Amino acid sequence: MILPFPIAEPENEAAAEKGRKLFLGPVDFLKGVVAMDGLPGADRIEICFAGRSNVGKSSLINALTNRKGLARASNTPGRTQEINFFELGEERYLVDLPGYGYANAPVSIVEKWQRLLKNYLSGRPNLRRAFVLIDSRHGIKPVDEEIMQLMNRSALAFQVVLTKIDKIKEHELEKTLLQVREKLSKHPAAFPELVTTSSEKGEGIATLRAVISDLI
Repeated sequence: MILPFPIAEPENEAAAEKGRKLFLGPVDFLKGVVAMDGLPGADRIEICFAGRSNVGKSSLINALTNRKGLARASNTPGRTQEINFFELGEERYLVDLPGYGYANAPVSIVEKWQRLLKNYLSGRPNLRRAFVLIDSRHGIKPVDEEIMQLMNRSALAFQVVLTKIDKIKEHELEKTLLQVREKLSKHPAAFPELVTTSSEKGEGIATLRAVISDLI
């Protein structure tokens, strides 16, 4: 039986090697943006990473780039309070978005960066795909679906990446996969493959690199 939203794998060794080489090249922090007029020019292909606060976005970016301190990781929800742009070579941007949902920050600050997040997702013409990170221990929450609905309305393709699979037993992961597949079936902008990852153990990182290199 072919499952809806199967788990992605590199098509072949060449695809995996292409992804590896992409992230072996220079990856540098460009700027943190706190307002739409601070965005860099839309002259490069972008991919972005979105997810609830503390889902592991910064850790995943560090694992992808094999650079421990590139993106600031923290156990405190809401640490990323701006849109962080990283140059991937000379032709691409990786974008780390502010976490949505609960954050350890004043309400007025949270509302400001949530508006920035939504404006970016609904109006960035060179954004090729959004990767929506979902904690494998918790599955898709209503706040995730709110962001997915925004992407549906914006016709922005998004792909779900399950994080922290090393923190969950296999049978629990299967339950999460069932829930995620059922939820995604209602979102027309959802790309029909999942990626399962562990930044700590390196699982799924090569696959995600291959997916990104194929995109850009």
